[in-house]
Amino acid sequence: METRRVKRIFGKKAMKYVMMAVFVLFGGFMIVMGGCASVEVVPKELDDRVNYEVTFPQLLENPLGHTGTIVVLGGQVLTARRLTDHTQIEVLQLPLDRGMKPVEPLRKSQGRFLAIQDTFLDPATLPAGTRITVVGEVTGVVKKPLDETTYDYPSLAVKRLTVWPPIPTARDIRPYPYVYPYWAPYWGPYWWW
Repeated sequence: METRRVKRIFGKKAMKYVMMAVFVLFGGFMIVMGGCASVEVVPKELDDRVNYEVTFPQLLENPLGHTGTIVVLGGQVLTARRLTDHTQIEVLQLPLDRGMKPVEPLRKSQGRFLAIQDTFLDPATLPAGTRITVVGEVTGVVKKPLDETTYDYPSLAVKRLTVWPPIPTARDIRPYPYVYPYWAPYWGPYWWW
C-alpha cells in the first residue's frame, strides 16, 4: 500500500532512487558494523581487576612495588622457551593502540618483559616476531643475562594471551588478480596461439 502511494506521489523514477538509497544505506551500515567487530583482549571477568593506569616505564622502574597487579602489555616475541613446569616468553615491549594491539615501529619499545604461561604452550606456535598482547599478573622481577649485561625483566603470570596476525608486507600483497603480473586474457606468453 505504501509503495503505491510513493509511486503515485513521486513517480517510478523517484521510487528507483529511493530503493537505491535504501540499499546504499543498508550496505554502508553493514560495512560499518563489520568494522566494529573486534577481538576481546581483556576477558570480562578480569576487566574490573585490570589496572590500566600502570605504564610500562613505571613497571620497569619498580616491578616489586606492582606485584599482584594485573596489567595489559603488548609487544613482539623475541624467544619462547618451554621449561620444566612452564613456558617462558621473552617479549620486546611495544605501545598498544586503542584495540590493545602492539604498534610498530620497534624503536618505540621501552624495554623487555617475561610472560610466564603455566599451562602447556608449544613454543613453535610463537615464533620470533609474533605480535602478542598479554593480560597478566605482575609476579616480580627476573634477572637474566642480555648480551654482556644483566637485565631486570618484569615478569607476568599470563591470564590471557592474544596472538595477532602478522602485518602484511608490500611483498605479500599482490596488485594483480592474475597468477603472473600483466597477464590478462589476451596478453599471456601464448597469446598468439
